[in-house]
Amino acid sequence: MLSQRTRYTIRALQHLADNYGQGPIRLVDIADAQNIPKKFLTVILSEFSRLGIVGTKRGPDGGYWLAVPPVDVRYGDIVRLTRGSLALVPCASRFDYKPCENCVTEEKCRLHRLMVMVRDETARILDTVTLADPIPLPESELAL
Repeated sequence: MLSQRTRYTIRALQHLADNYGQGPIRLVDIADAQNIPKKFLTVILSEFSRLGIVGTKRGPDGGYWLAVPPVDVRYGDIVRLTRGSLALVPCASRFDYKPCENCVTEEKCRLHRLMVMVRDETARILDTVTLADPIPLPESELAL
């Protein structure tokens, strides 16, 4: 499950991507539009500013903007930067691997094999979709 921090980060970066090239956007405008607490948003945007993904300018004409083209920001990268891994269990993580506590060996664990498959499919999707891509409604929601 995605943490609240990851979801806030994605929504904030989507907002900046939707306004890419239009100059700085005030923190309060992002917070209000995306329903993100201002203090939380400040921390998120500061962190992504240090990473070079978000630009920032102080002062009355200041605000935040996406410092890289939206096509260069993949959802998989955002999740990894905020969560550390796409895997649902630590033994299935590619970059943050840890053996599970109180488990059988990975060779015997069918859950491990299943979670590696889930991780790989999740990565396949999240690493091909960028902030520039439109995201259509899934077929299951079109019928609603």
